[in-house]
Amino acid sequence: MHSVIFMDPSKIASYISKVELFQILLPLGLVFCVAKFLGLVARKLQMPQVVGQIVAGLLLGPCVLNLIDISSPSYGLSIRSIAEIGVIMLMFSAGLGTDLKELLKVGPIAFLVALAGVFVPLAAGTGVYWLFGFDNGNRFYEALVMGTVLAATSVSITVQALKELGYLRTKVGNTILSAAIIDDIIGIIVLTFVISLADSEGKSGGDSIGIICLKVVLFFALAIGLGFVAYKAFKWLENRRPHTRTIPIFAMGFCFLLSYSAETYFGIAEITGAYAAGIIFCQLKSASYIEEKIDICLYMFFGPVFFASVGLKSNLKGMHPSIILFVLALTAVALIAKIIGCGGMARLCRFSKSDSLKIGVGMMTRGEVALIVTDKGITAGIIEKTMNFAVVPLIIVSSLLAPIILKVLYAVFPDNKIKKNNDRETDQKAMTYGKMYEDRDESGEDVVIIKTKVK
Repeated sequence: MHSVIFMDPSKIASYISKVELFQILLPLGLVFCVAKFLGLVARKLQMPQVVGQIVAGLLLGPCVLNLIDISSPSYGLSIRSIAEIGVIMLMFSAGLGTDLKELLKVGPIAFLVALAGVFVPLAAGTGVYWLFGFDNGNRFYEALVMGTVLAATSVSITVQALKELGYLRTKVGNTILSAAIIDDIIGIIVLTFVISLADSEGKSGGDSIGIICLKVVLFFALAIGLGFVAYKAFKWLENRRPHTRTIPIFAMGFCFLLSYSAETYFGIAEITGAYAAGIIFCQLKSASYIEEKIDICLYMFFGPVFFASVGLKSNLKGMHPSIILFVLALTAVALIAKIIGCGGMARLCRFSKSDSLKIGVGMMTRGEVALIVTDKGITAGIIEKTMNFAVVPLIIVSSLLAPIILKVLYAVFPDNKIKKNNDRETDQKAMTYGKMYEDRDESGEDVVIIKTKVK
């Protein structure tokens, strides 16, 4: 202790940083090893690896073994920060892998799906809260806040599941992505509306509805303007330095800046900025190269931490028995409402029955947005703190069920268009290999053939 006190000031900062680094090594090591092992187990059981990674978080966190405390002052902030970077990179990668023409084609449909995905769960959540008779002073606004919690969608887990299954770049995948982004924005506006109404009756509130709408419009105007300039700059850069690491590094920097601007200056979730950055670059010739480099970082480091953090943040201890029945009802209604709202609207928009069900299931995951909405409702004094315990099981159940059900749905109702594209790709590879064998016969040299498994 004395050696630290009488250190040179410049060395004290170095010592403290080393202590912090040392303390985070153990939880990170546990997360990587357990998440990877359970991810492999999940894949062996024909489930997406993300399911195993979430279970790893539940196992290591306060729900089971309590080996990692994500709220710890010594290392918790670092883990949460890594997890946040992970979700930003995941959405950036999803944007890079988006087919822009398909996205523009499904845009109006995605907007309708998002509207239904907000207002059906909003009505259902409001009704469930009202029926159970909770009262913190103003039942109507309390019920509306809980309904808004159910309206939020956490698409990052669905994105990873669709990527693993090979169905992200499809009409269904693009619809889910677009609708999830839109319904988070609508959810924020609805929450602001509710808090503003409550503020008129003595509760604390935030920005007015008009200001929130203006911020949303200004952000997308900024994204389009900056996007045009950035796209032209990267076109020039990829011609000067094609397939070099310079391009992914600058692209990642732009993604972080746009994400920061979205959250800080416009009050929009940072993942919306990350997805917008990916959309800006998705038409570049280097888009697949950038996506490949980002996915390496995700797979090796940021991804496992983010998905494990879903479980690490969950803490069911202290839940009062009186709200267990409410929790069960709220969770069931939340899952069914998204399937009915989003899936039903997709069906009205002439999707097939199977694709409509896939969209509904893909939209039913809840995550950090639901927790944020709950926290804002508690901070505004509208709902009680015990409502946090009602939201956590919803996040756990939806995060685990959505990837599993999607896997089953795609196994039972495969996308024939994707299958045909894969078969065509396999035929092209076979023709290439045949040509290589012919060249070998002419040149007399051996040619190494690498077998590629196409999903």
